[in-house]
Amino acid sequence: MSLPFYQRHHQHFDRAYRHKELESTLSQYHKEEKRKSAIYTHGSAAYSQEAAYRHGSASYDQQSIASSQKSAESYAHDSVAHSKTSAAYSLESDLLSKKAEAYRLGSELISKKADAYRLGYETYTPRQTYVSGITDTEEERIKESAAYVARRNLLATGEGITSIHKEKSSSLEEETYEKKSRKVAIRETAERMSLKKTLRETEDFHRKLNEDSLLHAPDFIIKPRSHTIWEKQNVKFHCTVTGWPEPRLTWYKNNVPINVHVNPGKYVIEGRYGMHSLEINKCDFEDTAQYRASAMNVKGELSAYASLVVKRYKKGEFDESFFHAGAVTLPLSFGVTPHGYASRFEIHFVDTFEVSFGREGETVSLGCTVIIHPDIKRFQPEIQWYRNGVLFTPSKWVQTHWSGERATLTLTHANKEDEGLYTLRVVMGDYYEEYSAYVFVRDADADMPGAPGSPLDVKCLDANKDYVIISWKQPAVDGGSPIVGYFIDKCEVGTTRWSQCNETPVKFARFPVTGLIEGRSYVFRVRAVNNAGISIPSRVSEPVAALDPADRARLRSHPSAPWTGQIIVTEEEPTEGIVPGPPLGLHVTEATKNYIVLSWKPPYERGHEGVMYYVEKCVAGTENWQRVNTEIPVKSPRFALFDLAEGKSYQFRVRCCNSAGIGEPSEATEATVVGDKLDIPSAPSHVVPTRNTDTSVVLTWTESKDAKELVGYYIEASKVGSSQWEPCNNNPVKGTRFTCHGLSTGDHYIFRVRAVNAAGLSGYSQESEAIEVKAAIGGGLLHGVCPGLSGKADGLTDHTLNWEGMHESSQPIFDTDVLLKRSAKPNRQTVPHSNAKQRSPPDNAMSETVPTSSSKKPTTKQASKPHPGTRSALERTKKKSDIAAPSPPYDITVLESVRDAMVLGWKQPKIVGGAEITGYYVNYREVIGGEPEEWKEANIKPVSERAYRVHDLKENTIYQFQVAAANLAGLGTPSPPSKSFKCEEWTIAVPGPPHDLSCIEVRKESLVILWKPPIYIGRSPVTGFYVDMKETNASAEHWKSVNAKATANKYLKICGLKEGTSYVFRVRAANKAGVGNPSDPTDPVIAETRPGTKEVVVEVDDNGVISLNFECDQMTADSKFVWSKNYEPIEDDSRLAIDTKGGKSKAVFKDLSEEDLGVYSCIVTDTDGISSSYTLDEDEIKRLLALSHAHKFPVIPLKSELAVEILEKGQVRFWMQAEKMSGSAKVNFVFNDKGIVHGEKYKMKIDHNSGMIEMVMDRLEDEDEGTYTFQLQDGKATNQSSLVLIGDVFQKLQKEAEFQRQEWFRKQGPHFVEYLGWEVTPECDVLLKCKVANIKKETHIVWYKDEREIMVDEKHDFKDGVCTLLITEFSKKDAGIYEVILKDDRGKDKSILKLVEGAFADLMTEVCKVIALSATELKIQSTEEGIRLYSFVNYYLEDLRVSWSHNEVKIKYTERVKTGVTGEQIWLQINEPTPSDKGKYLMELFDGKTGHTKTVDLSGQAFDEAFAEFQRLKALAIAEKNRARVLGGLPDVVTIQEGKALNLTCLVWGNPVPEVSWLKNEKHLTGDDHIILKFESGKVACFTITCVNTVDSGRYSLVVKNQYGTETSDFTVSVFIPEEGFEIPQPEVSKGDKKKKA
Repeated sequence: MSLPFYQRHHQHFDRAYRHKELESTLSQYHKEEKRKSAIYTHGSAAYSQEAAYRHGSASYDQQSIASSQKSAESYAHDSVAHSKTSAAYSLESDLLSKKAEAYRLGSELISKKADAYRLGYETYTPRQTYVSGITDTEEERIKESAAYVARRNLLATGEGITSIHKEKSSSLEEETYEKKSRKVAIRETAERMSLKKTLRETEDFHRKLNEDSLLHAPDFIIKPRSHTIWEKQNVKFHCTVTGWPEPRLTWYKNNVPINVHVNPGKYVIEGRYGMHSLEINKCDFEDTAQYRASAMNVKGELSAYASLVVKRYKKGEFDESFFHAGAVTLPLSFGVTPHGYASRFEIHFVDTFEVSFGREGETVSLGCTVIIHPDIKRFQPEIQWYRNGVLFTPSKWVQTHWSGERATLTLTHANKEDEGLYTLRVVMGDYYEEYSAYVFVRDADADMPGAPGSPLDVKCLDANKDYVIISWKQPAVDGGSPIVGYFIDKCEVGTTRWSQCNETPVKFARFPVTGLIEGRSYVFRVRAVNNAGISIPSRVSEPVAALDPADRARLRSHPSAPWTGQIIVTEEEPTEGIVPGPPLGLHVTEATKNYIVLSWKPPYERGHEGVMYYVEKCVAGTENWQRVNTEIPVKSPRFALFDLAEGKSYQFRVRCCNSAGIGEPSEATEATVVGDKLDIPSAPSHVVPTRNTDTSVVLTWTESKDAKELVGYYIEASKVGSSQWEPCNNNPVKGTRFTCHGLSTGDHYIFRVRAVNAAGLSGYSQESEAIEVKAAIGGGLLHGVCPGLSGKADGLTDHTLNWEGMHESSQPIFDTDVLLKRSAKPNRQTVPHSNAKQRSPPDNAMSETVPTSSSKKPTTKQASKPHPGTRSALERTKKKSDIAAPSPPYDITVLESVRDAMVLGWKQPKIVGGAEITGYYVNYREVIGGEPEEWKEANIKPVSERAYRVHDLKENTIYQFQVAAANLAGLGTPSPPSKSFKCEEWTIAVPGPPHDLSCIEVRKESLVILWKPPIYIGRSPVTGFYVDMKETNASAEHWKSVNAKATANKYLKICGLKEGTSYVFRVRAANKAGVGNPSDPTDPVIAETRPGTKEVVVEVDDNGVISLNFECDQMTADSKFVWSKNYEPIEDDSRLAIDTKGGKSKAVFKDLSEEDLGVYSCIVTDTDGISSSYTLDEDEIKRLLALSHAHKFPVIPLKSELAVEILEKGQVRFWMQAEKMSGSAKVNFVFNDKGIVHGEKYKMKIDHNSGMIEMVMDRLEDEDEGTYTFQLQDGKATNQSSLVLIGDVFQKLQKEAEFQRQEWFRKQGPHFVEYLGWEVTPECDVLLKCKVANIKKETHIVWYKDEREIMVDEKHDFKDGVCTLLITEFSKKDAGIYEVILKDDRGKDKSILKLVEGAFADLMTEVCKVIALSATELKIQSTEEGIRLYSFVNYYLEDLRVSWSHNEVKIKYTERVKTGVTGEQIWLQINEPTPSDKGKYLMELFDGKTGHTKTVDLSGQAFDEAFAEFQRLKALAIAEKNRARVLGGLPDVVTIQEGKALNLTCLVWGNPVPEVSWLKNEKHLTGDDHIILKFESGKVACFTITCVNTVDSGRYSLVVKNQYGTETSDFTVSVFIPEEGFEIPQPEVSKGDKKKKA
C-alpha cells in the first residue's frame, strides 16, 4: 500500500502513522485479492476472459508508459490526459472480452474524477509566481491534496478490477460443466498455469503502482530563448516545465533572484499550467545579462539559461514610438527628457530634516520637500532611502511615503538598531541628488533604576533541527555597574509565551540555544543583567525555522501546512536497516569558557533511514570516554556542551545511531582547552576632537591593536568638571571617525572611546583634550570634502555624499580637487550625478582629447610636460641651436572602443630633439580585405596628451593608426603603422588597461611609478590598481604583483629592488567585476642611486617657519623645480608658498595642519630624472608643529614640574627642577597671584648647577590653601609651573602633614614600627605579631582580647624588636578584637587587630590553606568492611571543605561509599568494593579560595592487594561473628543438697547451629534418666539431674562446636549432706577457666 506523498518529504517515516482511510482501503484490497484467487481456480471457462484481461493489462501498461513519457502534457491538462488513456484502453479491451469493458468502465470513472479535479484546478490561475521562503498559499495545498486522493483511490484500491471480478463471478454461476477428454484436460491445465503466471505479473504491477511512479523531477519541454534587442524595447522569455509535484519556477539574473517588488513594473512574471514567462519592460543597457529559469520540486532541480543583449541607439536614431501611448511614467534608468538626449534635471531639497534624536519606543519621522526642475508630469522621480549606505525596504518597523512633493520616512517603533546616517536619494533618470542627516536613538527608561540598556541587533546564526546560535551587540549604557551577563528568551511564532533559555547569565555575546522542536519557527530576544536589575528586552530577531538546511531547501517549494504557519516534518518509510557509519568532519566551531560547539557532517553509509547522534567526551590524554547525551540522541549535526571544567583539555567524538543500532565513533577532535578563544579588544588610543559646528565635534581615534571580530566603537562625552559621562552613540560604529552631536555651545567637553566585540567591551581610552564646542572656521567641513558640497556649518545636514565617512571609516575617500572642479558625486550603483555628463560624445565634435586625471584645467606649465627620468631628458640638455624634430612615438594601443570611436594611447618619443614636445598628430586608415586604404587626419590641432579619441569610425571595420610628435623644430617622423584594431563596442565587465606609465624617484632599492586610469572602466567604476614587475630580461611568466591589495592611488612606491638590476613594470585596473588586462610595460629602469642624488629635507627656522627644501646642482638654464602633492599639481597656493633661488627651492607652509597630509614631491625638469619626495603623516605634522612652537616661544626645559612632598616632621616641601639654568637665572615665587619671599614661614633655596628650586613650610594652615607658582626666567627663555592646592586636595595634604607631625612625636617613645598582624605557622597555629622600636627594659607590653587582658606566662624579652602571641588550634571561638599596648615613662603606643567578619574569614581561609597543605599523601587501608582511603592533617577544622572525586567525577555519597573525619584523619570508606571502584581518586581540600588536591591510584596491583586484604579481614570477621559460643546462663559453682533436683539452662550461639556435648571431669557425659541433657531450638542447652547424690559432684563442661570454632564453658557441682554437715570437697576452679575457645 502506498503512502501520501506529503508523508514522504522527510527521510524518516514512522510506520505507526497511517491514515484511517488508508487502513480501510488496505483491508478492502486484501479481500478483493482473496476473491480473485477463488475465481481463478474455476478453470477454462474463465480463460477467455482472463486472456482479455491479460491483453488489456498489457495495453494498460503501454498506456501507462506513454503517460509517464508525456507527463508534461498530461499534468498540464489533467482531465484530457485521463480521457485519452481511458479511451485507448477501452479500444483494446473491446477486441477481447467483457473484462476489457469493465476496465473501460473503470477508466470512465477515472475520467470523471479527473474532471472534478480539473474543475477545482482551473480556479487557480495566478499571474505571478514569486518564491519567497518556505510557506505557500492554502489553495495550492488543498489542490495538491485533492489531486493525490483522487489518484490514490483510483490506482491503489483497484476499483475497475473489482467490477470485473463481480461480473465474472455471476457468469460462472450459470456455466454448466461437460465431460472433458484427456487432451482437453491437459490443454486446460497448461492454460491454467499460464493464467497463474499472468496473475502474478498483474499483482506485481499493481503492487508497484504507487505514488513513486507518479513523482518525477522537473523537465523543460520548451526552454527559454536568447534575445538581442534595442534599448527601450520590451522582451519576454517563455518556457514550459513538467514534473510532479508541480515544480516551482524562479527566475534569476546573473545568478541573483529577480524580485518584482524592488522595481515595480520592470518585471512581470507569470506561470500557468506549466507554462511560464518573464517579461522585462523598457530594457536598458544594464539589462544585458544571463537569465536563468530554475524549476524545483521534491524530486530535484533543473535550470535552463538564456542571454539578453541590449544594444544602444546611435545619436539621432531614437524612435519615440517605442514608448507606449498613454504611459504616465518612463523607466527611471533612461535619460531622455524634453530637452533632448542626455539633458539633466535640477533637484533641490527644501524644508529638510536635521540631525534627529529619538528614544526607544518612540515614533521618529524624517521628511524633506523635493523640488525638481523642469517639472514634467510624465517623468516621476524614484525615491530611495538609505541607512548607513544600505537601501531600505518597507517593513513593520519602517514606512516610507512620497506625496509627489514631499518624501517622508517613519520609524514606527524606534530602536537602537535604527541609529545611523539616513540618506534620501532622489533619482531622475540617470541622475540623482542626495541629502543626509544622522539619527540618534537613546535608551528607553529602565524598568528599575540602575538597570543597563537593552542589547541590540539580535540575529540567528547556523539554524538547524533543534539548535540555533543567537548573537547580539552589547549596549553602550551599563546603568552605573558592570554588566554581569545576558539572558536569552525564545518565543514560538504564533504564540505570546516567552521562555528563558539560560539559567545563569552569559557574558559572551553569542549563545547556542538547544531543545528546539523541529519544524517550528521561533523568535528570540536578549536582556542584559547587572547588580541593579535586568534591562528591558531587545528588539526581537527575525523568525527562524528549526530545520536542517537541506530540509529547508527541499521543503521551500512544498510546505505541508501553510495556513497554520508550521512545517509538518514526516518521515520516509524505512527500508532494511543499515547500521550507520561514523560522522565526517567533526571539529570545534566555537569554544568559550561557558560552552563548546561541535559540528560535523552526516555519514555516507546510513541507508534511507535518518540518523541521530550520540556525543562523547574524554579528558585529553585519557581514553575514558563518557557519553554526554545519554538519554536522548540529537538530530542536528551540531551540539553544544556545557558544564565543562574551565582550563581543562578535552577531546570529543560522535556516534551515529538508527533503528539498526549504534555505529562506530568518528575520529576524535584535537585537544581543546575550555576557555575564551576571543579576547576582549584593547582600548583605542589617540582620541583627537576637532571643531565642527556650534553643537557638534568631529572625533578621531586610533583603532584597537590586534582586535579580532571587532563589532565597533562606543563614544562617550563629558563636560569638563562634571565627571558625568553620556553616550554619544548607542549603535557601535566601525570607523575611527565620528561626529558627536547634541552638544552645548560654548561648553568644554572631553571624550573617550572603547571597543566592543563578542567577548565584551574594552577598557576606556585615555581621555581626549578638552575642546570648546563652537563652529569651526570655514563651516566645519571634514577634511577632503569639497566646500561646495555644503553651505552651512553642519556638513552632515546638507547635500552630503552617500558615504559614512564622518561615522564609518570603511567608506571611499574622494579626490577633493576633482570634486571642486567637476562638482561630481560618486554613486555606488553607477548612477551618474545630476551635475555630470553622460558618456555620450559632445555635439558637433569629430574628435577630442580623452579627459584623464591630468587633463584638468592646467594652472602651471608643468602639467603639459612629460615626466622626467626618461631618455628624452638627456636630449634636452643641448643648446637651443641644436634642437631637432622628435623621433616617432611608439607602442600605440587602444584604450577604449565603442561602435563609432576608439581611444588611442602611445608612448612619447625616445628622442625629443632637445625641446619640449608641443603636441601630437594622429592619422588613421581603414584596412579592407587585408589591404590598407589611404591615411586620413584625425586631428587638425595638436593634442598635448598621449591619449586621443578618434570619432566617426565605422563599426566592425579594421583600422590602423600612426602618430607624429611636434616641437619647436617641426613635425617629427610619424610612427610606423600600428597593429590592426577592429572598431567594435567593448562590453567586457572589467576595466581596460591604464596608460601613460612613468617612473620617478629612482633609487637603488626603490622607485615611484605613476600612471593614468583606464579610459574604459567596464560595467562599474574602477576600485583600485595592481602593479606588476619583473626583471627586464625575464620571461613573461615571471611577472609578479607588487601589491597584494588594490591601491586607489594613481601612484605607488615600490621597495625592495636589487641595486643595479633592470626592471619593467605594468599596471592593471580592477572593479567589482574583476581585474582587467595589464597596461603596456614601461621602458626598462635600472635600480640605482645616481651620484649626487639629494633628498627633500624638512626644516624649521628660528621663527618657527616650516618648509620643505630641495637642492639640485645639475640644473640647466631651462630647468625648473616642479612641486606636487600626492603627485598631482599643486593648484591651491593658499596652503603653500614656493620660493626658488638658483639651485635651491623651498616650499613654505603657511599654516601647517591636517589638511596638509600627503606626499610632497619635487621634480627638476631638463635633468636626468632628478626628483625626490617627503611624506607628511599625522605623527610628522605633530612633531613639526611642536618643534615650530618651541622655536617661536623658547622655554626653559624642565626635568620635573612643580610638586609637593611631606617631610619627616610634617614640613611641606615644594620643589621643581629645570634641565639647565645659568647663573643669572631668576625665580619668582607666587602664592595666589601675590609674590612671597624668604622669611620665617617660607624657606627658599635655588641651586643653579643642578636646576633644583625648592621652598619649605614648617606647617600648613587653613590660610595656605590656594595656587603656588614658580616663575623662571633665564634670558629670553621663560617657563613656569603651578600647583593648585584647594578643596579635597589641600585637606588631604594638610591631614597628611599633620599625621606625619604626630608620627614624629609618637616615635620619640616606644612605638610600633609594624602594627599588629597575623601569620599562620606550618603547625597550623596562628601567630599574632608586631614590630616595635625605641624599647628599654622598663617598657611593658600588655595583650587584650575584647577588652579583657590576656595572661601571658612569660615576660617578653623584645628580641629582634618583635612581639608575638601564639594561638594554637585556632577556631571560631578565637574571633574578636585583639589589642597590644606598649608603655613606659616616655609614653605609650597601642595597636589593634580586628579579627571579625571579613578579616576573620580571611584568617580562617589562610588557616584552612595551611591545614590543607599539611595533609599527607593519600594511603590505602583494607578493613573488614572494605577499603579505606585516608590522609592525616595537623588538625581539622569544619571550615575546611572536603570533597572526593573518582576518575574526575564527583563522588555521590551513599551507604556503600562514605566519607568522614576521625581526629586528624580524613577518610573515604568504600564498603564491599567492586572492580568498578578501580581508578584514580582525588581528595580536594577547599580553603575558601583555592582547592588543594591529593590523589591516589586504586587500580592494578594496588587494588588487587587491597581487595585481597579486605577479603581476608572480612573472612576473619565472619568467622568471629559466626563461631560457636556460649552466651551465658551457667554459674561457676553450684552447691546443692543431696536428694535435690538440679536444673541448669544456658544460651548457645553459632552459625551454622553448633553441636553440643557435655563433659564430666573431662570425660564424655551421656544423658540418661538420672542426668537429662537437652538442646532445644538450636539455642537453649539444658542440664538436669533429677536427684542429686554425692556421686554427681564434679567438674562439668559444656562444649559447643561448629565450622568456625569451638568453645567450652565449665561449672562445678558440689553436693552436701545436711545430716552429716559437710561437703564433698571439689577441686578449685581458677578464674578464666569457665570458657575456653578452640
